[in-house]
Amino acid sequence: MDDDWKQAWQPLVEAVGQDFSEGKRYWGADCVEKGGIRRFLEPLEFDCPLHYDDAIARRHGYGGVIAPFSSYLSLTIPAIWRPGKSVFTSAEPHAQPESDNPIAGIGTKLAPPTSGYFATDLEIEYLKPVLLGDRLCRAGRKLLSCEPKETKVGCGAFTCWETEIRNQDDEIVALLRLTVFSYNPHPEQ
Repeated sequence: MDDDWKQAWQPLVEAVGQDFSEGKRYWGADCVEKGGIRRFLEPLEFDCPLHYDDAIARRHGYGGVIAPFSSYLSLTIPAIWRPGKSVFTSAEPHAQPESDNPIAGIGTKLAPPTSGYFATDLEIEYLKPVLLGDRLCRAGRKLLSCEPKETKVGCGAFTCWETEIRNQDDEIVALLRLTVFSYNPHPEQ
């Protein structure tokens, strides 16, 4: 197979270490609220009073009820669906949402065009508790690695990005590292 597709990724490989955020922040759709925490805990039957009993949370040194650490990422996602607008507008097998998608990777002019993507792994380093009423955002989009690969689904690159999760007071509450495989599918045979 011709390796021209690999060469097309070289500008992004050379940009490892660069922040592509342009200073933009992506705020979660809502502030942390008690009903949202309950809905997060409910399917897990996660019975931890730090997440629903203010007195117990304070007795353990928190400023009040805290959000589960594992909920932080979902609290940074902007509204994807909006009334009157469809997210998926195509039934094609490799179709992607038309709206902004939190796992779509980072749009950069350094990467070649691709038509498919999926997240391959996610790592979150939790630094600070999130309280009821806090609002979270994602800040920074630093490229940690870019590795071109041919896989069974197509030719593309695994890119790893680091983002800070911050609260409304600009405090870093977590660090997020997301690896995405962006690719062009192999031609159908």
